[in-house]
Amino acid sequence: MAGHDESGSSEKSPSDLPTFNAENMQNNMKAIYYSRTFMSIIGGVIAGILGFTGLTEFVFYFLVMAITSVGLIAKAGFTIHPYFDSWNQIIFDGILGGLIVLVSTICQLLMMYRS
Repeated sequence: MAGHDESGSSEKSPSDLPTFNAENMQNNMKAIYYSRTFMSIIGGVIAGILGFTGLTEFVFYFLVMAITSVGLIAKAGFTIHPYFDSWNQIIFDGILGGLIVLVSTICQLLMMYRS
């Protein structure tokens, strides 16, 4: 097991330390942002069609983002460490940016239906 040394020494050898490619990590983060933005648009359209407003809209948004997070984790094979630095990146990054997309999409749909 990585980090476990049979000789009793607590130091890690260079081969035990994880290595990350910065370009690949950046591409993975872009994929998360694109996925969250797309799901925010889809969630906003669905919420607008169903007529969700107020608190229901935000609960629906966070439900969509939770499903998106689970989907991204499943796509990574439930082992995120080869692809991301931490769980926080795949679970929380991009949620607030997507919230702005959701609110603007719902506002546009509501204005379109009221016309």
